[in-house]
Amino acid sequence: MSVINLQEKFQLFSDYWSPKKVGELNGQQVLLAKIKGEFVFHKHDHEDELFMVVKGSLDIELTNKTVTLQQGEFYIVPKGVLHKPIAKEEVHLLLFEPLSTKHTGDIISDITLETYESI
Repeated sequence: MSVINLQEKFQLFSDYWSPKKVGELNGQQVLLAKIKGEFVFHKHDHEDELFMVVKGSLDIELTNKTVTLQQGEFYIVPKGVLHKPIAKEEVHLLLFEPLSTKHTGDIISDITLETYESI
Protein backbone atom coordinates (compact mmCIF):
# COMPACT_ATOMS: atom_id res chain seq x y z
CA MET A 1 0.00 0.00 0.00
CA SER A 2 1.21 3.49 -0.75
CA VAL A 3 0.29 6.94 0.51
CA ILE A 4 -2.93 8.26 -1.05
CA ASN A 5 -3.07 11.99 -1.79
CA LEU A 6 -6.74 12.97 -1.98
CA GLN A 7 -6.16 16.12 -4.04
CA GLU A 8 -4.16 14.19 -6.63
CA LYS A 9 -6.88 11.53 -6.85
CA PHE A 10 -9.64 14.14 -7.25
CA GLN A 11 -7.72 15.59 -10.22
CA LEU A 12 -7.98 12.25 -12.04
CA PHE A 13 -11.72 12.47 -12.71
CA SER A 14 -14.47 14.99 -13.41
CA ASP A 15 -17.69 12.98 -13.62
CA TYR A 16 -20.38 13.53 -11.00
CA TRP A 17 -22.15 10.85 -8.94
CA SER A 18 -19.64 8.18 -9.99
CA PRO A 19 -17.53 7.25 -6.93
CA LYS A 20 -13.97 6.03 -7.46
CA LYS A 21 -12.41 3.43 -5.18
CA VAL A 22 -9.11 4.50 -3.61
CA GLY A 23 -8.77 1.80 -0.96
CA GLU A 24 -10.15 -1.23 0.86
CA LEU A 25 -9.72 -2.37 4.44
CA ASN A 26 -11.43 -4.94 6.63
CA GLY A 27 -14.32 -5.47 4.22
CA GLN A 28 -14.79 -1.71 3.78
CA GLN A 29 -14.15 0.53 0.80
CA VAL A 30 -12.88 4.09 0.68
CA LEU A 31 -14.43 6.04 -2.18
CA LEU A 32 -13.99 9.54 -3.58
CA ALA A 33 -16.80 11.28 -5.42
CA LYS A 34 -17.53 14.59 -7.05
CA ILE A 35 -21.17 15.55 -6.88
CA LYS A 36 -23.37 18.42 -8.01
CA GLY A 37 -27.15 18.62 -8.01
CA GLU A 38 -29.48 16.13 -6.39
CA PHE A 39 -29.11 12.38 -6.01
CA VAL A 40 -32.09 10.05 -5.54
CA PHE A 41 -33.73 9.23 -2.21
CA HIS A 42 -32.44 5.79 -1.24
CA LYS A 43 -31.42 3.66 1.72
CA HIS A 44 -29.04 0.85 2.54
CA ASP A 45 -30.86 -1.76 4.62
CA HIS A 46 -27.73 -3.40 6.05
CA GLU A 47 -24.94 -0.81 5.91
CA ASP A 48 -24.14 2.53 7.51
CA GLU A 49 -22.65 5.11 5.12
CA LEU A 50 -20.12 7.80 6.02
CA PHE A 51 -20.08 11.07 4.04
CA MET A 52 -17.06 13.34 4.63
CA VAL A 53 -16.85 16.68 2.83
CA VAL A 54 -13.36 17.35 1.50
CA LYS A 55 -14.43 20.44 -0.47
CA GLY A 56 -17.68 22.40 -0.57
CA SER A 57 -20.95 22.14 1.32
CA LEU A 58 -23.33 19.17 1.30
CA ASP A 59 -26.94 18.81 2.37
CA ILE A 60 -28.19 15.34 3.22
CA GLU A 61 -31.96 15.33 3.16
CA LEU A 62 -33.54 12.82 5.53
CA THR A 63 -37.26 12.19 6.02
CA ASN A 64 -37.47 14.37 9.13
CA LYS A 65 -34.57 16.86 8.75
CA THR A 66 -31.71 18.07 6.59
CA VAL A 67 -28.11 17.72 7.74
CA THR A 68 -25.66 20.28 6.35
CA LEU A 69 -21.96 19.45 6.19
CA GLN A 70 -19.11 21.86 5.58
CA GLN A 71 -15.55 21.11 4.50
CA GLY A 72 -13.82 18.87 7.04
CA GLU A 73 -17.07 17.53 8.54
CA PHE A 74 -18.65 14.10 8.23
CA TYR A 75 -21.96 12.45 8.97
CA ILE A 76 -22.87 8.80 9.23
CA VAL A 77 -26.23 7.82 7.75
CA PRO A 78 -27.41 4.80 9.75
CA LYS A 79 -28.50 1.68 7.91
CA GLY A 80 -32.12 1.70 6.84
CA VAL A 81 -32.41 5.51 6.84
CA LEU A 82 -33.82 7.12 3.69
CA HIS A 83 -31.48 9.89 2.49
CA LYS A 84 -30.73 12.10 -0.50
CA PRO A 85 -27.44 14.00 -0.92
CA ILE A 86 -27.78 17.47 -2.45
CA ALA A 87 -24.90 19.68 -3.65
CA LYS A 88 -25.79 23.17 -4.85
CA GLU A 89 -22.19 23.61 -6.08
CA GLU A 90 -19.54 20.99 -6.81
CA VAL A 91 -18.66 18.98 -3.70
CA HIS A 92 -15.77 16.56 -3.19
CA LEU A 93 -16.61 13.66 -0.88
CA LEU A 94 -14.83 10.83 0.84
CA LEU A 95 -17.21 7.91 1.41
CA PHE A 96 -16.54 4.99 3.70
CA GLU A 97 -18.81 1.96 3.51
CA PRO A 98 -18.87 -1.85 3.39
CA LEU A 99 -17.89 -3.49 0.10
CA SER A 100 -21.44 -4.85 -0.16
CA THR A 101 -23.05 -1.38 -0.25
CA LYS A 102 -24.93 -0.74 -3.48
CA HIS A 103 -24.50 2.67 -5.13
CA THR A 104 -28.16 3.69 -5.02
CA GLY A 105 -29.18 1.27 -2.28
CA ASP A 106 -32.61 -0.22 -2.84
CA ILE A 107 -33.36 2.05 -5.84
CA ILE A 108 -32.35 1.34 -9.45
CA SER A 109 -32.07 4.44 -11.63
CA ASP A 110 -30.22 5.66 -14.71
CA ILE A 111 -27.30 6.75 -12.52
CA THR A 112 -26.91 3.42 -10.68
CA LEU A 113 -23.42 1.90 -10.88
CA GLU A 114 -22.80 -1.82 -10.40
CA THR A 115 -19.06 -1.46 -9.74
CA TYR A 116 -16.69 1.35 -8.89
CA GLU A 117 -13.61 2.21 -10.91
CA SER A 118 -10.38 2.01 -8.89
CA ILE A 119 -8.00 4.95 -9.23
